[in-house]
Amino acid sequence: MKKSRRNKHSKEFKLQVIKGALETGNKAAVARRYEIAANMLHRWTKEYEADKYGDDSLDLVTAIESKALTQENNQLKHLLGEQALEIAILRDLIKKRKTLIC
Repeated sequence: MKKSRRNKHSKEFKLQVIKGALETGNKAAVARRYEIAANMLHRWTKEYEADKYGDDSLDLVTAIESKALTQENNQLKHLLGEQALEIAILRDLIKKRKTLIC
């Protein structure tokens, strides 16, 4: 019989994920981002709302986590800028090709 593998997530991790879900309002997307099941995130959110985590709050997202999120945000902005440039170049090539064909 195969044993099921069970991950034990820290309270800080759970609070970080819950914060993301509450800020975005999209639990499914946040769950995919953190590679956890959407129903687990839903359960964690319900537990948070029921004050299961005690005095801990979403303010536990530390300066380190904030810095990491800022770095990730900057990386994503950079990638988005590169993609926009690539799209513009491809559109120009398509326009040039159409004018050469006609």
